[in-house]
Formats: sequence, C-alpha cells, structure tokens
Amino acid sequence: MATCQICGKSTGFGKNISHAHNRTPRTFGANVQKVRVNVNGTVKRMNVCTRCIKSKRVVKAV
Repeated sequence: MATCQICGKSTGFGKNISHAHNRTPRTFGANVQKVRVNVNGTVKRMNVCTRCIKSKRVVKAV
C-alpha cells in the first residue's frame, strides 16, 4: 500500500456489490507515482499522488 508523502493519501476500502447484491470487500488504490522532486535544493525520490502533482504542491526536478 503506497501512500503520498505530501498529503498522506493512501488506500481506501469499500465493497463490491454484484447484481445479486452480494457484498465482497475491495480496495481503492491511490494513484501514487514515484517522482524526482526538488526539496531545499536537493533532489529526492518521493511517492506523490497525482492530485499533488497537478496542483503544483511538488516541484519536479529536471
């Protein structure tokens, strides 16, 4: 289970519901990407969710 190192988003849990209304457990995985990030002038690899990448909470290393 990967978690975002910026906002803390991780796996969510829920149920699959069939047409017969049988319920089974399932997981909703967070869309987490491994990204090279500038942190205080140094380059680090971090697990970051796509929402943090889109909203520019992270500065990507070039």
